[in-house]
Amino acid sequence: MNNSFPAAAILIVGALLIPFLKGRLKSAYLLLLPVIAFVNVVSIPEGIHWTVGFLDYDLIFGRVDRLSRVFGYMFTIVSFMGTLYALHLKKEDGQHVAAFIAAGSALGAAFAGDLLSFFIFLEMTTIASTYLIWARRTEASYGAGLRYLVVHLFGGLCLLAGILIQAHQTGSLEFGVIGLNGLASYLILIGFGINCAFPALHAWLPDAYPEATITGTVFLSAFTTKVAVYSLARAFPGTESLIWIGAAMTAFPIFYAVIENDLRRVLSYSIINQVGFMVVGIGIGTSLSMNGAIAHAFNNILFKALLFMSMGAVMHQTGKSKATDLGGLYKTMPLTTLFCVIGAISISGVPFTNGFVSKSMILGASANEGMAMLSLVLLFASAGVLHHAGIKVPYFTFFSHDSGIRTQEPPLNMLLAMGMAAFLCVFIGIFPGPLYSILPFPVDFIPYTGTHVLNQLQLVSFSVLAFCLLLLSGIYPAEMRAINIDVDWFYRKGAKGFYRLADRLLGVKVDASLPRVDGTDREVIHGNEDRNIQT
Repeated sequence: MNNSFPAAAILIVGALLIPFLKGRLKSAYLLLLPVIAFVNVVSIPEGIHWTVGFLDYDLIFGRVDRLSRVFGYMFTIVSFMGTLYALHLKKEDGQHVAAFIAAGSALGAAFAGDLLSFFIFLEMTTIASTYLIWARRTEASYGAGLRYLVVHLFGGLCLLAGILIQAHQTGSLEFGVIGLNGLASYLILIGFGINCAFPALHAWLPDAYPEATITGTVFLSAFTTKVAVYSLARAFPGTESLIWIGAAMTAFPIFYAVIENDLRRVLSYSIINQVGFMVVGIGIGTSLSMNGAIAHAFNNILFKALLFMSMGAVMHQTGKSKATDLGGLYKTMPLTTLFCVIGAISISGVPFTNGFVSKSMILGASANEGMAMLSLVLLFASAGVLHHAGIKVPYFTFFSHDSGIRTQEPPLNMLLAMGMAAFLCVFIGIFPGPLYSILPFPVDFIPYTGTHVLNQLQLVSFSVLAFCLLLLSGIYPAEMRAINIDVDWFYRKGAKGFYRLADRLLGVKVDASLPRVDGTDREVIHGNEDRNIQT
């Protein structure tokens, strides 16, 4: 009976009943929905399911193969963890509903067998994610949510235009391998690329994610970019340009993350860095690199959710998320400290964590293809992520100087969610076999060879040494209250100029109550002292 409904429908329709439930029944229901969806993903047989006729086309809501199923596992597991993490929100039905709609839409996109239904689910994810940003109810979150919505609607328009041209040229809406072969494919790639945070199209991510609610950020970090990774793996495997797009994604966020004071923004830039590894693997297009990209997407959802949950727990207890305001919290939040450290070493690819068993596949694939320059970029990026996410986030949050803050551990449900994610990070790192068994292609890769382990330990050791030397010598960039300018400055200023032009030509007055688009709204959340601008 469970297979009578798509997993997406279980979460989306199920979300509509949440406001009518109360107390323990609501809590049990919230945790049960992703479990039922997970059972659906596990049990449904491969093939085509739930086909609906639309005009002259068939909309397929259940194309099940090994690629779609592994993303189904990802999205249902993180939905359960995120729901458990948010269980203490008794009066925030809107957030619960939006989170499940976002999760269900991501599942729908993963199992969509045609481009039009994929587009519909992608836009549903955008709308639900925008609510999770606005739900924080600050001026900064309203502005960030508006920009997030506009950017993704533009990406959706590019994608829809590409789909319509593709359907006109081929007579089909099939969502399969497309490749770069004309205007339609380039428009589709741009639509996917915006959601994937390609370079110069990425600024929506560090702009919006830190302004979302504490629990909403966990869901945001899991769905939008991972759906985009799925779409690239489905439509553009082996596309050479993705190799260098991905390489750029792994490298440039490091420089922003190093100078960023808001630690949730540091983690947001880190998402771009990690997605870059996945894009590189898809661009290489071999079975090893594709498996590495998908495995890293799976692992990234776990350790990135763990890091965001750790910072969210700190923010929940202290109301702060900046490096300059935190420090010394290991004394009163030892479990949160432990979980954050596990997430940090996992994202850094330390042996016996899940990041090691997936990232080494992508590095190995680049080496097997003789791409020496690419391998150097990926090694630099690996050292960079260890530096900013593996060391900087836990160091300045829990150690560093003593901020004098004395608090306690977050609610039990938050600790349980973090503990679950931390356990999976370590379990998969020690026993990668279960993960390898669900990947799209047969796996003939052994992560724990002497060469792999030694190379990674050397990278970790020298990165830690470099951090310590830079910190002790005073060369390391000081943590300071600042606004760091990214490429979103251009469309913020451009939007402001457009408003002024409309005012002059059409006499249209812009409501002063609307969120500002020139970047000054960020000062509200950072405080009036945030005047020093770094480039």
